[in-house]
Amino acid sequence: MDKVFLHDLRVQTTIGIFDWERRIRQTIGIDLEMASDVRKAAVTDEIGDALDYKKVAKRIIAFVEAAEFQLVESLAEAIAKIVTDEFSVPWVRVSVNKQGAVRGAAGVGIIIERGEVAGG
Repeated sequence: MDKVFLHDLRVQTTIGIFDWERRIRQTIGIDLEMASDVRKAAVTDEIGDALDYKKVAKRIIAFVEAAEFQLVESLAEAIAKIVTDEFSVPWVRVSVNKQGAVRGAAGVGIIIERGEVAGG
């Protein structure tokens, strides 16, 4: 299985369960790994034959900036649904890192996997 990835996509959003968190924007980091057969794109060297990670990034940024979730779990699930549904990705791993949420930790968050891996 081939994977296309985006690492540490940083986006400002409203996320958290506390009142003070609902009044501010916080930076979260998003990592995506997406199953994609890259063989055709490798041969043709054409973006139309590839999973366009720039389009994926722009869509996720627009969504997350406008979103207001309480839990990183809910945000990760919504991101996974966008990637699988809108970009025809059969499998995705989504990591959401809420940086600075716990004193002394570089970040906390969640990693989920959704979909089926063909031949994996």
